[in-house]
Amino acid sequence: MSHLDFDVAHMLAGSLVLVSFMMLYQDRLYALLRVLALHAFVLACAVAWQARIQDAPGLYVTAAIALGFKAILVPWALHRIVVRLGLHREIETVVGIGVTMLAGMFLVALSLEVMLPVTAHTDPVAREDIALALSVVLIGLLIMVTRRNAVSQVVGFLSLENGVDLAGAGAQGMPLVVELSVAFSVLIAFIVIGLFLFRIRERFDTVDLEALDRFRGERR
Repeated sequence: MSHLDFDVAHMLAGSLVLVSFMMLYQDRLYALLRVLALHAFVLACAVAWQARIQDAPGLYVTAAIALGFKAILVPWALHRIVVRLGLHREIETVVGIGVTMLAGMFLVALSLEVMLPVTAHTDPVAREDIALALSVVLIGLLIMVTRRNAVSQVVGFLSLENGVDLAGAGAQGMPLVVELSVAFSVLIAFIVIGLFLFRIRERFDTVDLEALDRFRGERR
């Protein structure tokens, strides 16, 4: 493996972490969905590069799934849901954006501190890509925890799944059958979540989780 292969692989994995921080920074739904599409596009590029340097043709199919399904279909469908539900464009957060960004930086440092020593004897590319993939997963969890809007929490879940895909590709390739299974599982979950959001909107006229908690308290 050449230095160029090594450097490009880490640049793409680091770019995925950077786009995850862009998600944390967003306070509007439409912008968040555009960043989600960019997140999946960077993932597709990272997986395709791993397919090249590992000589693993199956990963090209994985990259195509990430590009077509996660970068195009899912953001478009979420945008349609936002329009149909008439959701507010601004995203309410549990804490301020600054605190959230600091928490994200802490999670990245924690991921590197935990994973790099554990994977010291593995392939150098896989070692650092897995550490960065864990950062993406933790930032996805952070998005889910710090956002009150249900749609933005779905975005956090999808970004978390992108991190899992990056880890699978970096660890000498994720079997195609497993990736197809994950893709269809996410598709089914996405359909269920979409129907669930429509039902919430029809019943409570909101998808803000804090408002739903208040409503639950009033019913007691």
